[in-house]
Amino acid sequence: MNVTRRQMLQQAGAGFGMLGLAGALPRDAAGIPVPHFKPKAKRVIFLFMNGAPSHVDTFDPKPALSKHEGEQPSGELYRKNKGSGYMPSPFKFQPHGESGVVMSELLPNLARHADDLCVLRSMHTDVPNHEPGLLVMHSGHQQPTRPSLGSWCSYGLGTENQNLPGFVVLCPGLPVVGPQLWSNSFLPGEFQGMSVDTNDMHVQKLVANLKHPTLSRAEQRRQLDLLGKLNRIHREQRQNESALDAQIRAMELAFNMQREATETFDVSREPAHVRDLYGASTFGQSCLLARRLCEKGVRFVQVYYVTKSGKQPWDTHSENNKKHRSLCADSDRATAALLTDLKARGMLEDTLVVWGGEFGRTPYAQNDKKKDYSKAGRDHHHTGFSMFLAGGGSRGGMMYGNTDEFGMNAIEKRMHVHDLHATILHLLGIDHQRLTYRYSGRDFRLTDVHGEIVHDVIA
Repeated sequence: MNVTRRQMLQQAGAGFGMLGLAGALPRDAAGIPVPHFKPKAKRVIFLFMNGAPSHVDTFDPKPALSKHEGEQPSGELYRKNKGSGYMPSPFKFQPHGESGVVMSELLPNLARHADDLCVLRSMHTDVPNHEPGLLVMHSGHQQPTRPSLGSWCSYGLGTENQNLPGFVVLCPGLPVVGPQLWSNSFLPGEFQGMSVDTNDMHVQKLVANLKHPTLSRAEQRRQLDLLGKLNRIHREQRQNESALDAQIRAMELAFNMQREATETFDVSREPAHVRDLYGASTFGQSCLLARRLCEKGVRFVQVYYVTKSGKQPWDTHSENNKKHRSLCADSDRATAALLTDLKARGMLEDTLVVWGGEFGRTPYAQNDKKKDYSKAGRDHHHTGFSMFLAGGGSRGGMMYGNTDEFGMNAIEKRMHVHDLHATILHLLGIDHQRLTYRYSGRDFRLTDVHGEIVHDVIA
């Protein structure tokens, strides 16, 4: 009797969900893949502020902007047809916690978690445009041809729950670029992010077709088994049918999800005081759902702060100050609630929370067509901006790196997006240089030929 590659792997006890590390990471005596070294984090929640928050209004105070208000910045970054000179932040900054992490008055709830935050104040990226900026932050490459960060993490570590996807995307509307931001690209299909529209948080709306309209679970199982036999016959006659392999795993996962997803995706099962802690906004309830997913073994959850129509709310080209007040109020409450909830459940120590956008915003003003300075915005800015990490082995109570006195350029302990990706993988126990996938004649990796692990931000 001929034994297919799939049957051999199954009989060896590897299982579908554990194929991610084959050839990339070592395996223990039972054939189960293990990280390159002991991980500090088991999972990641990436809270993505679509459109790019202003670093000089949140985590990077710049008093020099008041002293030089209205003066024209020099250099290639300044666009004379839009700017009206340096614009100071109207928001007060002060240190918080025992560590003295400085942040804006716009973030009063996160201020109570100051000693949990590792604020990265010297981030920089390649371009100040949304499409390529989003792609770099999500995949390390400006073109939509590479796997996403979540897909690489899922590929590298598999899933802790065979009844749920390893990578879930919570998004109320498609952002710029869209599904490519959670694409598996050339990685096997099971590492594609499962996108969930969070406009309606009712479980039957979040995950469609969870229940078959007519067939019982036993009847569906028999149907799936028959289909599996037909697929195996087809598979035995062909080699390298990765698309079929992915489809088989997808059908098995869809069947397994019927029971567990009904419970896991239903945030109404949470006590009222927990739901209230996060707030009733779409982003708040998405953060709550992210915690529930991680609690059930999902490896990577991406939560987008984006409008229902897919617009980028943090893209404050006008009325920057007014918009940041409302945006930060929502994000601050929900993000702080997530940290509080994870800590209360003993999950923060091995759950890495990442907060930030695709780049920052200019320290100088951008006027509207009427040149009304009171409604000035801030333009895109990529040479210096802020993000933060919390939990998952990151060093809490820390401000890492600095921009110059105006917040224009990262100048001290500069940290590129490639370095962020390398550090995230390191916290998960993965050497970013060794996690590779061979495609089209070369070995690809998330950080390509770049990336340095920033050990200073690791506890």
